Amino acid sequence: MSLTLTRRQQEIYDYLLSNLDSFPHPPTLDELCSALGLSSKGSLHKQIQALIDAGLVEPMNNRRRGIRLSEDNSTDEGHGIPFLGYIAAGSPIEAVEQREIVQVPDYLRTNKPCYVLQVKGESMIDEGILDGDQIIIEQRDHARNGEIVVALVEGSDATLKRIEQKQGCVILHPANAAMKPMKFAPDQIQIQGVLVGQMRRYH
Repeated sequence: MSLTLTRRQQEIYDYLLSNLDSFPHPPTLDELCSALGLSSKGSLHKQIQALIDAGLVEPMNNRRRGIRLSEDNSTDEGHGIPFLGYIAAGSPIEAVEQREIVQVPDYLRTNKPCYVLQVKGESMIDEGILDGDQIIIEQRDHARNGEIVVALVEGSDATLKRIEQKQGCVILHPANAAMKPMKFAPDQIQIQGVLVGQMRRYH
């Protein structure tokens, strides 16, 4: 089931996913406020309560009143990560941020922050990436040549392509013999992540 979180709730949840192991014990609200740089414990309490209601975190029943990830979201079966909308595998389309939470098996993601996009288009079909597939993207702003990336073109349009970076030029390669590579100046392209996993539903 997908859950809709506010941006602040998602930030807190992402922080808990990435940093809980760095605490010597389940963190209290005071410790989370300090770690997140927040001044209002009351505001944080409301956000944490929303995560508890969503079943993503649970309070510890002891005098420390710490917070931990719920059992359903901390097992080896998978973690919830944000679904951010659609990505073009074809001509660039407007990047749409549509935050929901989807469950992704651990083996399809990395231990770094990741997110899910749904593919629209057929420019990557020769790589087995089809229209309607959900892909898991590791969030980062750099890539090695040959990796399949989410590239933001001129700050507004996102596309999924294999990247080639040369001096003074970035080439985005489709995986479809009917389509041609797209060439850009380096300052026209912002890498937003690298493909690390893929999910498909068969009807």
